[in-house]
Amino acid sequence: MTKLGINIDHVATLRNARGEDHPNIIKIAKIVKDSGADSITVHLREDRRHIKDKDLKMLCRKKYLINMEMAANIKMMNIAIRNNPKFVCIVPEKRNEITTEGGLNLNKNFNLLKKIVKNLNKKKIRTSLFIDPTIKNIRLSKKIGAKCVELHTGKISRLVKDNKNFLDELNKIKKCSKFGTDNNIEIHAGHGLDYKTTKLLTKISNISEYNIGHFIIGESIKVGISKVIRNFKKIIK
Repeated sequence: MTKLGINIDHVATLRNARGEDHPNIIKIAKIVKDSGADSITVHLREDRRHIKDKDLKMLCRKKYLINMEMAANIKMMNIAIRNNPKFVCIVPEKRNEITTEGGLNLNKNFNLLKKIVKNLNKKKIRTSLFIDPTIKNIRLSKKIGAKCVELHTGKISRLVKDNKNFLDELNKIKKCSKFGTDNNIEIHAGHGLDYKTTKLLTKISNISEYNIGHFIIGESIKVGISKVIRNFKKIIK
């Protein structure tokens, strides 16, 4: 069955705006889980702009299926090992970016990524790489030792929102997804997804998980987070 991961980073963004504890990240995580989410994603950024170390620690203690997004460095790897989330997704990270701008540079960071993935796999933390959808990236991910990858869907999401031709990008994702599963790599998709783009991507049977955050938190202001999650669950079934 196709799975849905919910990113709750921007619940923490809202909380941090007042420097208090509302909305409470643990209570929201429970609502997200009870609403049908298969996992909960939190990105512990190096600048700690939203999720804090204590958030990750408490969420992992709750035994939720936590997907920790993190930059590719040894310090973050050690934090992951210490907290033992179920999953890790390694993402590129720039200090001044508003949000993740693209996939990892696998060539440039090959040896470092291989070391991190090997150590996390040893600890039985399933580790994925956040990549742009190219066959070359799938091949490199396999060599690095990743069990799965998350395809960056930012480009197709922008094309869909701007009512531009998205078919080339859709075909690229489709080819990468098939190539990945043919090579025993689990395929996830995430970044910029809304209802319309997610529905388009469900035509690709090789995608086994969608990770969605910003749209869900924003849409929840209007209709409530439980309803938004249920809507996405219907779409991906």
